[in-house]
Amino acid sequence: MEPNKISGILSIILGLIFIIFPIFSSGVVSIIIGVSLLFFGIALILAGFTASNIVIGILAIIFGLLFTFRIDAVSFLLGFQFYIIGIILILAGIIGLISDTQTSKIASILIVILGIISFALGGLSIDNPIFAAALIGVALIIQGIRLYID
Repeated sequence: MEPNKISGILSIILGLIFIIFPIFSSGVVSIIIGVSLLFFGIALILAGFTASNIVIGILAIIFGLLFTFRIDAVSFLLGFQFYIIGIILILAGIIGLISDTQTSKIASILIVILGIISFALGGLSIDNPIFAAALIGVALIIQGIRLYID
């Protein structure tokens, strides 16, 4: 079996696990990210005692502890990311509507609508970590299907 098909099947299975067990999945992802950041921060500080290494290392350790012991931190950052993407899409769509570029007006309107949807998803993700896990699950399933078909 091809590697893409195997990756696709694994991605679909992982996506289903995220949707069926959202709290467990969010917790596992948060702990994995947290432990990775802890090790990264420690390694960065030990790699060299420059000011940037120490500052970034301490920040990585702080965020690592946050993700390890506060599972809802991942959903907050995911929601924050949706807010930023939403604002950028809305601004890009408005610029496309008012400028004389080659961008069609329908495409600009669709970009504004996607920005509004992304902004709404940000609010839902910040309030509810289960929603963030479901979004990750759906994204994994879509990616898995794409990998399997290719």
